[in-house]
Amino acid sequence: MAKKSITRRWIFNNLGVIILALLVIQMVVIYAIQAYFYSSAKQYLVSKLNAVTSVLSIHSQDSSANFSAEMRNTLETFNEKDKIELMAINAKGRVVLTSSGFSPDDDMLMPDYEQAMESGEGSYIGRLAGGEKILAVSMPISSFNSEYSSVRMVTSLTEIDNTIRGYILLVTIVCTSIIFIIVVTGLYFAGSIVRPIRQISSITRKFAMGDFSVRIENNSDDEIGELCTAINHMADELSSAEAMKNEFISSVSHELRTPLTAIKGWAETLMVDGGENPDTMKKGVGVIVNETERLSQMVEELLDFSRMQSGHFTLQNANMDILAELGDAVLIYSDKARRENITIIYDEPEMLPFVYGDKNRIRQVFINVIDNAVKYSSPGDTVTISAEENDGSVIVSVADTGCGIKVADLAKVKTKFYKANHTRRGSGIGLAVADEIIAMHGGSMDITSEGEGKGTTVTITLPAKSN
Repeated sequence: MAKKSITRRWIFNNLGVIILALLVIQMVVIYAIQAYFYSSAKQYLVSKLNAVTSVLSIHSQDSSANFSAEMRNTLETFNEKDKIELMAINAKGRVVLTSSGFSPDDDMLMPDYEQAMESGEGSYIGRLAGGEKILAVSMPISSFNSEYSSVRMVTSLTEIDNTIRGYILLVTIVCTSIIFIIVVTGLYFAGSIVRPIRQISSITRKFAMGDFSVRIENNSDDEIGELCTAINHMADELSSAEAMKNEFISSVSHELRTPLTAIKGWAETLMVDGGENPDTMKKGVGVIVNETERLSQMVEELLDFSRMQSGHFTLQNANMDILAELGDAVLIYSDKARRENITIIYDEPEMLPFVYGDKNRIRQVFINVIDNAVKYSSPGDTVTISAEENDGSVIVSVADTGCGIKVADLAKVKTKFYKANHTRRGSGIGLAVADEIIAMHGGSMDITSEGEGKGTTVTITLPAKSN
């Protein structure tokens, strides 16, 4: 199917309607001009005929006067005989006298005469045998003379038609100029829309192929300009997302390679030793178990993220004791923190309100947040964990004195695939998953930091279960 461009559609639709409207207006104006000039000519002839019939009526009342002689004299002395021919028609309907002295053909059509004899006045626009266009007006005079039935005036419409043609030409020029201006401005306007759209189409095809290096040139501040700005912004976001995705793949590959290498290395060591050295066996199995746990946790994060993206992530909600889940998460990392010379301070309250939610998912969030706090801390640092009730909400805070986060990175740390610190292990989706879980529980997770080297505080707020 042939491509229909906006310009072509505009030409056939809008411009077609405009041209049709102008043609109708032109025809109406031409008809009005012609009707005006023909009506004026007719009124002029009627006024002249009234003057002639008035004179003839006066002569008919003079008994001493010869009416035929007066009729002949009136026609011969008619002062506009060079433009108008005055005729006298006898009782038999034949032209017997003319102001020009020439008798017309007997077969000349005189519909105006017949109309005048029926209604008192008649007019006719037609052509002579030679093709000349004429206007004829007749008035009866049989009421004051029996020899003559009517007087008739005939004038050529050639000059009037020439004048009308001049006006028609002027109207045509005006309409053509209007159409030309509309076409030029319309094509310019259509071009101002089509050109950016073509540029957008060309560049978005590059975006579809994965090339986010180009941007749309924006020279307007209208809706097209807003669209260009939005697409350029979209390209920036896609480019950033693509970079984060590539970085995520690289990071995950590295994260997977490390435990797999450790597992493979210790498995080979145990295979060679054959279990002869109990200490080596114990240490190797411990490493394999720990690294397998790391792999399992990473895979679970990836699966959770996949479920969230596909909309299949569900919660098994019930009333739960938030302190029990927080305490389990703290216990999991106590030994690890001790081994890495990191102090965990847990200020456990005596009681907190129940929270309605999925206890496994909430524990997963606590584990993720505490794991990050330990992971981004160095030997000698402290991780402080607290929980409290405030204004109908349960607030859990995990603060560390570790490496901290740049102020510029704070707004992005919960974005999927984003890692603020590339020197520490992690997939970059743990906080994104945790934030989504808390949001699904109707709560919020806020991350604050005063900058690099000044630690990080994660505050989790969940609505308390009302009694």
